[in-house]
Amino acid sequence: MPSPELSIIVPVYNEEDGLAALFARLYPALDALGTSYEVIFINDGSRDRSAAILREQFQARPDVTRVVLFAANFGQHMAIMAGFEHSRGDIVITLDADLQNPPEDIGALVAKMREGHDYVGSIRRLRQDSAWRRWASRAMNRLRERITRIKMTDQGCMMRAYSRSIVNAINSCREVSTFVPALGYTFAQRPTEVVIGHEERHAGESKYSLYSLIRLNFDLMTGFSLVPLQWFSMLGMGISFLSALFVVFLAIRRVIVGPEAEGLFTLFGVAFFLIGLTLFGVGLLGEYIGRIYQQVRHRPRYLVDAVLEQKE
Repeated sequence: MPSPELSIIVPVYNEEDGLAALFARLYPALDALGTSYEVIFINDGSRDRSAAILREQFQARPDVTRVVLFAANFGQHMAIMAGFEHSRGDIVITLDADLQNPPEDIGALVAKMREGHDYVGSIRRLRQDSAWRRWASRAMNRLRERITRIKMTDQGCMMRAYSRSIVNAINSCREVSTFVPALGYTFAQRPTEVVIGHEERHAGESKYSLYSLIRLNFDLMTGFSLVPLQWFSMLGMGISFLSALFVVFLAIRRVIVGPEAEGLFTLFGVAFFLIGLTLFGVGLLGEYIGRIYQQVRHRPRYLVDAVLEQKE
């Protein structure tokens, strides 16, 4: 089939209540752009009627709709990777299915791409999330930029545009676990950002808990930088030096003052601090070793149950 200019990638996981509203806004917004396009939905092992609703939408608009059905739940970023591998457009745009990012703003990303940029990020205007999510997002953004040197003002916004060359580069990577926007940024030569709208979820609830957000940022930091290990190594050397000075101080004090029992709890506190620091270091090493373990097993990143698309 001829390649369209636009490919819209939409991961779907338990979104049956909001899909009808998504269809009602997405397709008219794309039709209004006056260019060729395709919409690729990836059903990420939904347990509700999402897969059936996507089948019905494919039957209604088979000329511009394609559906990839996963055999199980493999996560949002693996769903996007599958969408990239099935996409054909010169400009590939990722979009969440919850309508928090208005489909009507796709045109702003397309306009930036036509100006010659190869990667267009997005910044949510007047975020409708809770205060703790906004605070946590800002804190994680600052930490991520300091560690990885990847500059994304709003890393939590998945509405982004990628050129075909960047999508091909991402498809050539065989990483088992990755953060797609950051990976795309590392390949970009002319990145930019645009401000887009942000609305409350049309239906359902967020799939990201606080634990999921923490895990995501651990993956981001350990997947794109060795700085956490380097920081911990320098911290360990500093504490080792201070510990050696402290031991010398205690030895001199024992010779001059004599044995004491009053400092016992201080020693316990220092010992517990060092033990906790050691356990943190072991956990940090475990993050890197775990990524290596996942990679060397060479297991498939996802399993596709079926692909719905119109044949030539």
